[in-house]
Amino acid sequence: IKFYLIVLNFGITVTITIIAMYLLKKRHVIARRIWAKLQFKLLNMRFKIVGGKIDEDATLILINHQSLLDIVIYEGLHPKDLAWVAKKEIADIPWFGRILDSSDMIIINRSDRRGLIKLLKDVKDRLDDNRPIAMFPEGTRGRGNKILKFKEGAKIIAEKYNLKVQPIVLCNTRNIVDSQNHLANGGLVTINYLPSFYPKDRGDDWFKILHEDMSKVYSDDLAEYFSNK
Repeated sequence: IKFYLIVLNFGITVTITIIAMYLLKKRHVIARRIWAKLQFKLLNMRFKIVGGKIDEDATLILINHQSLLDIVIYEGLHPKDLAWVAKKEIADIPWFGRILDSSDMIIINRSDRRGLIKLLKDVKDRLDDNRPIAMFPEGTRGRGNKILKFKEGAKIIAEKYNLKVQPIVLCNTRNIVDSQNHLANGGLVTINYLPSFYPKDRGDDWFKILHEDMSKVYSDDLAEYFSNK
């Protein structure tokens, strides 16, 4: 029942937010931030911050992906107008996909061989507009038991534009809203901020090592979560 109430909440509040974003135009981040913070309250989410804080100078935010809440959390917490990289399948959802278009997010079509060229062009455009890029290097949602293998897109972007990368590990968002199993609960989300860095300072294997580091942090946070239940 909770899950379907949340679906109803999302249907109503996302519709209002999309309309507000079109009305606000370039100031659409205001509507997104208000909507996200409202979800914190409606979903009874609490946060435990570990390891540091948001680096406002970072230009590429890499986050592990378990739940649709991962986006909601950073829409509400990050002080800048993030440009999310999203799959075309999301943009194609009738009406609700407009949330990407109305906020000028970056949409990728994996079946298009020219997709990488467009991705790089769109990333440069958003960076020039002073918008940090946010993406899930796994490319899709995991099942919550581990961090999946990283796709190469984030690596290419970071190296192409020499971006300052901040890795962030989220734990327990899937247990709060699990859209695959139709479950919903309030709860505590652990946010672990790893140190920011420039790829050129980390060597050729930086992306592989980053996956290992984020996986270790997630495994430790997950173990702590279950030990405290």
